[in-house]
Amino acid sequence: MQVVPMSAPLGAIVKDLDVRSVDAKLWPTLNDLFNKHHVLVFPNQDLTPSDHMAFAQHWGELVPFPYGGIDGYPNIIELRNNGKKRDVNQHWHSDMTYHPTPPKLTMLYALEAPSLGGETAFSNQILAYQELSEGLREVVDGLVALHSAEGLARLYGADPAEASRAEHPVVRTHDENCQRGLYVCRAFTQKFRNWSREESKALLEYLYQHSIRAEFQARHQWRVGDLVMWDNRCLLHYAVHDHADEPRIIHRLQIQGNSPT
Repeated sequence: MQVVPMSAPLGAIVKDLDVRSVDAKLWPTLNDLFNKHHVLVFPNQDLTPSDHMAFAQHWGELVPFPYGGIDGYPNIIELRNNGKKRDVNQHWHSDMTYHPTPPKLTMLYALEAPSLGGETAFSNQILAYQELSEGLREVVDGLVALHSAEGLARLYGADPAEASRAEHPVVRTHDENCQRGLYVCRAFTQKFRNWSREESKALLEYLYQHSIRAEFQARHQWRVGDLVMWDNRCLLHYAVHDHADEPRIIHRLQIQGNSPT
């Protein structure tokens, strides 16, 4: 097994490892790498949905998807290139922050990849928090924000009034490495607790722009057989749709997390 950093801000490529061989003895090593790098890429895998699930379950319980999964595997959904206009992931976000206990990690497995483009970008929110001024850190340390799935509900034809909502601290402490990071995203964060939306708007906009600075980012170019996992507790991600109509088929699953603190 070889570990090669993707970039300075985050990420590592774990080469020469068949994830089907991972057992209880090897898993702690991988988890230590995950808590250090926040994104792990395992190239050249050959996985069935059962293999995919078995590897993910080393990290915890699978999250059921509210809109269904692939046949026989309700915990896995299939992502296909349905065109740029129908792509719902073209924004910076952390998965399901509108839920009281958002997923701790997301894991994608590529069955088909475009010859060019279609990257996934990641941004390190621990670095984003560390690069705030001391004065602004003192402000955001005490804030709680409302997150809502209203926008997703509209996309899927559901009632926005019944969409999931949750409140989380604006600065989240990682429950394993104990580092602090920003925990807001343009996709789901609406306002601060006890603030109006108008009052929240300017500060949120600054945090959105700051959180995705280029020096906090890394990108992954997909290839068939890539298995990629990332830490939703301290990263934002963005699915870049620059591959026109080229096919891109990815299986996606998530692992249950704790309530952010």
